[in-house]
Amino acid sequence: MYVEHQTKLLPKLLSESNELKRVASKLCGVAHNRIVQVDVVKRSIDARHSPVMFNLTLGIHIDEIENPPALFTPNYRDVSNAKSAVVVGAGPAGLFAALQLIESGIKPIIFERGKCVEERRKDLGLLYKTGVVNPDSNFGFGEGGAGTFSDGKLFTRSKKRGNVRRALEILVHFGAPEVILRDSHPHIGTDKLPHVISNIRRAIERYGGEVHFSNRVESLLLHNNKICGVVANGIEYKTDAVILATGHSARDIYRMLNSSGIYIEPKEFAVGMRLEHPQHEIDVMQYHTSEGRGKYLPAAEYSFVTNICGRGVYSFCMCPGGVVVPAATNNGEQVVNGMSSSARNTPWSNSAIVTSVGKEELELLNHHGIFAGMEFQEELERLAYTRAGGKLFAPAQRVVDYLNHKESTNFPKTSYKPGITPSPIDRWFPEPLNSRLREGLQQFGRKAKGFISPNAVLLGVETRTSSPIRVPRTPETLEHPDISGLYPCGEGAGYAGGIISAAMDGEACAIKLAEKFLTK
Repeated sequence: MYVEHQTKLLPKLLSESNELKRVASKLCGVAHNRIVQVDVVKRSIDARHSPVMFNLTLGIHIDEIENPPALFTPNYRDVSNAKSAVVVGAGPAGLFAALQLIESGIKPIIFERGKCVEERRKDLGLLYKTGVVNPDSNFGFGEGGAGTFSDGKLFTRSKKRGNVRRALEILVHFGAPEVILRDSHPHIGTDKLPHVISNIRRAIERYGGEVHFSNRVESLLLHNNKICGVVANGIEYKTDAVILATGHSARDIYRMLNSSGIYIEPKEFAVGMRLEHPQHEIDVMQYHTSEGRGKYLPAAEYSFVTNICGRGVYSFCMCPGGVVVPAATNNGEQVVNGMSSSARNTPWSNSAIVTSVGKEELELLNHHGIFAGMEFQEELERLAYTRAGGKLFAPAQRVVDYLNHKESTNFPKTSYKPGITPSPIDRWFPEPLNSRLREGLQQFGRKAKGFISPNAVLLGVETRTSSPIRVPRTPETLEHPDISGLYPCGEGAGYAGGIISAAMDGEACAIKLAEKFLTK
């Protein structure tokens, strides 16, 4: 017999199999020797009080081991000679859309401006070595999208977008560790996610799909407001449908859509800085003990949000045991992001601290029109590059100095490899965003003792939290309202906010595309 029970357990006890059987025996009211096996089905940390506990859902096998529920089994078919659809972008939205097209009997043809993960890794090495950005192969562009080399966090609140469990099981099928099915905040890590992504690409090709790297889509071919093809690297490719999954940093795509007369619209987004702490300080803060996380707990995370003057101020993309990385997609820009390996074992933690930006503020800052937000992002990135002295250096200021309007003259060791430059961020980051960030940090510090630490450092700038542009679509068909056969999806179109939500959105668009294709 197999039953599931919820319980709480001290972290040390969770590591002891005999203890799990003892707990299972008590929960089920049966003799200890009848408990054959105990599986951890779900796991989350309750750090609200001391001692810290694990919230668990235990799968208990009594008398015999029952087969667990079957995981995702693909129903892919050979689509080599099937009708084809173009997918622009090989991030999570594009890759999951391509897999879904194959399941539906449609051949996906993917065009990705960047390189495969193997070649992309080499370009990131050159980025650190030379300080020169390859505009098509960097931390933002390339196979797997921005998430491949910037952490691989899988947590999403977008439960209504689709089947989160299915998306996670697909990743497990392609090589992700099964622990992502159990943890409340699943995470693969930058050391393991590239392998998963390359396995997905090989499967797409094995079943007859095509993946074209270093192929930047330059324009869409239209006839009577219908898609009839794309132009990539100067070559025309005919198709009746395009899934547009380009990610939030493909600014040239937005300009191409606008110049083609395709309606797009501005949307709210967020900007700020990346805040780096010693990881031990976050462990102490979150686990309420001077020991920190000790032997049995993972590197601690945090999440803060507040509302100031009608605008959100919040932490975003928290990377425990991680590093800060250069995320610019063009030379002359300075952008930072965070990442962690699967072990999350560096001495640092980092998180974006950002505030939302809307039309009214952009107009006050002399940015107008559809591209106001995008132009503001670019302006901030060029300003940060100049303030830091170029070469991917990051402008930096201790958080206590930022709050007290003081210049920082020395810094603790940082994870940011290109290096930092002391800079009075509080003086050049634009108001009123600056004042909101300061007030937000102070509020977060009042909520969590130790958050405002003399060892905490702000690095600038964090501008790529989401797209400042939305490519609209009709809710029923997921097509652009004016262009038949154009399916905008994922973060770049303004409909997702992470790997899993983007993946589910790509699947949803592929399903709608197939429904239309296969009924013609």
